[in-house]
Amino acid sequence: MEFRRNVNGKLLRCGYTTGSCAAAAAKAAALMLLGGAPVECVSISTPKGLTLTLDVTDILLAGDQASCAVRKDSGDDPDVTNGALIYVRVARSAQGIYIDGGRGVGRVTRPGLDQPVGAAAINSVPREMIRRELRATAAKYGYAGGFSVVVYIPGGEELAKCTFNPRMGIEGGISVIGTTGIVEPMSNQAMADTIRLALRQLKAAGVRDVLLIPGNYGEAFARESLGLSMDGHIACSNFIGDAIDGAVELGFLRILLVGHIGKLVKLGLGVTNTHSSCGDGRMETLLACALEAGAKLPLLKGISHSVTADAALTLIGEAGLLEKTMAELGKRIDACLNRRVPEGVTIGYLCFTNAPPRRGVLAKSTNADELMEIWRIKG
Repeated sequence: MEFRRNVNGKLLRCGYTTGSCAAAAAKAAALMLLGGAPVECVSISTPKGLTLTLDVTDILLAGDQASCAVRKDSGDDPDVTNGALIYVRVARSAQGIYIDGGRGVGRVTRPGLDQPVGAAAINSVPREMIRRELRATAAKYGYAGGFSVVVYIPGGEELAKCTFNPRMGIEGGISVIGTTGIVEPMSNQAMADTIRLALRQLKAAGVRDVLLIPGNYGEAFARESLGLSMDGHIACSNFIGDAIDGAVELGFLRILLVGHIGKLVKLGLGVTNTHSSCGDGRMETLLACALEAGAKLPLLKGISHSVTADAALTLIGEAGLLEKTMAELGKRIDACLNRRVPEGVTIGYLCFTNAPPRRGVLAKSTNADELMEIWRIKG
């Protein structure tokens, strides 16, 4: 398979998901079970509409069951599951198609995920892909019975430690996932999906207020300097807009965003995906805010030549314009966030820096103190 995607001027190779691997291995095992002969290569159709032809390995055909594996290939996307063998064992049953997870496949322990508590972490789309391939195989051989399917991944327990699974309440292994069947290199979709899963978990727990924190700096500052509890917060990385949209769609009523100036300054331009691949604009925003605060040409030139937001803040502070500049930036951040939410949803923010000598809060919404009380550690 040689599907490619243009990412920042580079043609990167696409891969295929653990869900595609499981569907292909299930089809191959069923073909062997019903046909009585080894299958070394199999083709499946993905939800994206692409056909994958995948090699099958470690074949075992014994009586009323067959098993085999397909090796995960993530293409040029950095993925801890790349190279993992996704095994499927298929056995005859009286009727229906029963799908479960074995060794190395995680179990759901918290509500709000794609599967109910206690179920194997094999998501809905891969389950349907498996069912579709097995129904087609049964029809090919005129088989009227059912199938019992077990997906297992040797080494999945160790791989899971390098994923979000333990934090999400999936224990004992990795998840079998994929909404399109294809892994697109450097795709934002996986992270956006993870954020929405975390939001659904909070909703299932009865929570209606959400604390959004873009990165590790934010978590440390919120915990150590603001005295906020990290229970139930959402680590939204660069996906601030997606996190807000997901919270609104799921019915959260109060949202507080706590972030470092390096990310939140981009909100001053209305940019809510703060990854560098989506644009920068940090210095342009600070230039505009400093100009509103009364900055003269030498300071503006200094800001334009700054590499980091903190470096620009140093110059602005030395000119005695930090408070006014941050007030202007705060108004712009506030406007950006409130444009993102409908009437009836309260949203606020707090923007900070860790750089001395001005380590601390730079700007915050008028409702930030009130919102922080929701997460304030008491006692």
